[in-house]
Amino acid sequence: MSDKEKAKSNYGADAITVLEGLDPVRKRPGMYIGSTSATGLHHLIWEVVDNCIDEAMGGYATEISVTLLENGMVKVADDGRGIPVEKHKVTGLSALETVLTKLHAGGKFGGDGYKVSGGLHGVGVSVVNALSEYLKAEIHRDGKIWEQEYKIGKPLKNIKAVGTTKKTGTTITFKPDATIFTETEFNWGKILDRLRQQSYLTKGIFLNVIDERPGHSFKKYRFYFEGGVKSYIKSLHRQKNVKHETVFYVEKEVNSCKIEVALQYNDEYNETTLPFANNIYNIDGGTHLVGFKTALTRTLNSYARNKNLLKEKDENLTGDDVREGLTAIISVKIPEPQFEGQTKGKLGNAEIKTYVEQVFGDSFLTFLEENPKEAESIIGKCIISAQARLAARTARANILRKGALEGMTLPGKLADCSSNKAEECELYIVEGDSAGGSAKQGRDRKFQAILPLRGKILNVERARLDKMLVNIEIKNLVIALGTNIGDQLSMEKLRYHRVIIMTDADVDGSHIRTLLLTLFFRYFNQLITDGHIYIAQPPLYQIKKGSTSKYAYTEEEKLEIIKEFGGDIKDENIEEGEENKEGTEDDKKNEKEIDDKKKAKKLFIQRYKGLGEMNPEQLWETTMNPKTRIVKRVTLEDAAQADIIFDMLMGDDASKRKTFIQTHAKNVSNLDI
Repeated sequence: MSDKEKAKSNYGADAITVLEGLDPVRKRPGMYIGSTSATGLHHLIWEVVDNCIDEAMGGYATEISVTLLENGMVKVADDGRGIPVEKHKVTGLSALETVLTKLHAGGKFGGDGYKVSGGLHGVGVSVVNALSEYLKAEIHRDGKIWEQEYKIGKPLKNIKAVGTTKKTGTTITFKPDATIFTETEFNWGKILDRLRQQSYLTKGIFLNVIDERPGHSFKKYRFYFEGGVKSYIKSLHRQKNVKHETVFYVEKEVNSCKIEVALQYNDEYNETTLPFANNIYNIDGGTHLVGFKTALTRTLNSYARNKNLLKEKDENLTGDDVREGLTAIISVKIPEPQFEGQTKGKLGNAEIKTYVEQVFGDSFLTFLEENPKEAESIIGKCIISAQARLAARTARANILRKGALEGMTLPGKLADCSSNKAEECELYIVEGDSAGGSAKQGRDRKFQAILPLRGKILNVERARLDKMLVNIEIKNLVIALGTNIGDQLSMEKLRYHRVIIMTDADVDGSHIRTLLLTLFFRYFNQLITDGHIYIAQPPLYQIKKGSTSKYAYTEEEKLEIIKEFGGDIKDENIEEGEENKEGTEDDKKNEKEIDDKKKAKKLFIQRYKGLGEMNPEQLWETTMNPKTRIVKRVTLEDAAQADIIFDMLMGDDASKRKTFIQTHAKNVSNLDI
């Protein structure tokens, strides 16, 4: 009997594994929290906070506190009703233990628990319990304080009353399991940004964020925004020049669905539109975003025609025209949200499109009628955008026509790879012809393409698309990628699934890298969100002792290698720069024996000032060989925060840039957007 036949005959009931209780979560944590990296670690806090937010949205809680404690512990508390503690009819356990140990158990599946909640699958706090080596629940309810402790998702004792109280609320303290997560250090800035956002979206609540970790300076922030998403818009526009002072805002309830929209235009060319459903950011949009966009375009066109700001011969403004320079937030709170996927990236409720379209369209038209000067400013910006769009269409058509004629190659610039399978191909964007020459010689021609840049590309933060496409370096990149650009971006035509930025480790190299990241963020955003953009990490030093050499990518690695070679940074046997090989043949012959002994002891350290200093073999070995290289994938966790940083670093206001650099220079050695 063959192995295949044996396997088939042995496949019976005994081969089926049944995971009880919370075992599925520990077996496949990524299915529940996305990953076991830093993102998944912080997701534990979001899950517990979401429960508190649900209480606040229901009108039961007014204050939420998140405290970072010693040993990686986190405490999340609210003054809501408190999780019920009486025995559950179905499970026979207390309601608290049921919520903490059973998947799909909670107050979000019908009944009167919550009218509106962010939870979809009801796995929140039970998942946190499953992935924590320790969790303690403290409930203030019915005049008593109830407590129960858990270890890896299992109760240590039955729930018990430990005191009396006049308060109500829930406090969850937990320590993530270090055997599950690749890192257990919480990021203060990430937590602060997320909870500030939640505070904007749930106006009228107090949200405290406290850092009590030993070894960290004590910090406490208290957020309270009476203006809700209107305050959020003002925050996003702190660093921008606005086109009109008054922030448009509407809040209305339709058939138990609460609609909240705020917007304001700035003098830039980029759009920031953030859609939320039940306080969850919907990265892929959904029906609420579609309703908003439809109403925005229709309302502005209608107003412009009625006021004769658009002439009969003029084309209607397009969606892109009316969203240039727009910052908008659409927040809906609905009883039965229908999301696509566990990450809730897209809202699917069909009725919400109509509700948002109606509420926003009517209110925005009234806003324009009541604020004619501001309306004229908005329409004026949209008309200029339309004119630029027509110019960009012509420029883009010329690029694509040129690319088609040349078979999508750039003679003399792009050294393409031989493979035509995009998933195995990678494009190195290299600074300068010298480094480009080494990269072309050192690469694997089968799957690695090289595109050298001459000088710095245009800062696209300060230019519209029509001006960008005149820049030869940007034109070359658009053709090389094959995707088109901006609103016509087509990911199916992407020719390389890894696009690697490779620049020198100096100020100019950092500037070029930032210019390229700005270009990708503004006009090829999906390449970042889909994980196609990388940053190469060339070594800073080559350290040699005798015939042995090693590369150091950081100052710390340099010290470790020196120590490994038996040296000391203050050792007189360490020589900075390249090994001296000059001298006559007689000199070398006479001193050969002495030199050999010296070289066996001496360390030679070469500091690489640029990629061009490496020969092709060194560049391949250190920076381009997939088996040995280090590359960093560029990710985008918070689009709004990234928008603010790019605007600050690359915008027109030098004073804001100077203040940002002075504030963060001492604290940041490597900035990841």
